[in-house]
Amino acid sequence: MQWSDEGIILSVKPHGETAAVAEIFTRAHGRHLGLVHGGRSRKLRPVLQTGNHVDATWKARLAEHLGHLLVELRKGYAAQAMEDPAALAGLSSLCALARLLPERDPHPALFEVALFVLGYLDEPEVWPALMVRWELALLDELGFGLDLSACAATGSKDDLIYVSPKSGRAVSATAGADYKDRLLRLPGFLAKGRQGGAATPDDVVAGLNLTGHFLETRVLIPREEEMPAARVRLKDLMVRRAAQAA
Repeated sequence: MQWSDEGIILSVKPHGETAAVAEIFTRAHGRHLGLVHGGRSRKLRPVLQTGNHVDATWKARLAEHLGHLLVELRKGYAAQAMEDPAALAGLSSLCALARLLPERDPHPALFEVALFVLGYLDEPEVWPALMVRWELALLDELGFGLDLSACAATGSKDDLIYVSPKSGRAVSATAGADYKDRLLRLPGFLAKGRQGGAATPDDVVAGLNLTGHFLETRVLIPREEEMPAARVRLKDLMVRRAAQAA
């Protein structure tokens, strides 16, 4: 068995004295594990950094085996993000959440969005909103997509400013007026019935609250898992940014 693909490094664990087990999110082969010989060497350690974009070749005698990985760096997003704590938290959060995907289950569209987000990590006014959209796409790929196209109560596509925490459907301002304390805020950059400019820091926090609620209630709690620490840190940093901008 052998395949070659491009991927994003999700995690790396030492194995023996010199090797490492790398977990990568590939375009055509999904989340995959493989043993990298010399993975702890000076040559490969900079390549095997969480968030890096790599070319990978996987080989194994049988499909169910761990297999061996050969990796070559395409883009070193990890080094780029090191200079910005928020970007590093975003990169780490994306990689941690991608590990929720079933092993070896292809999600090429989500992979493409992940690369798009990573490509904007040097633009702090852009990538946080893209990260929220990626988390929405992740929920959709996991089978828990939200319906933000029309009001759950009236069917209207206008003035959508809430989301039901139970159904995951949008709710208009009029329909949700009496229940607003129990509804999640839908930021303008996600609402299909509203026209808005760039996402504000407050909008990003609202978006992270929205996606975070459904990641916890529909994915993590049923698995008896907690929100990844990197995702918690990302939200904390975005809350601080919103407070400074207020």
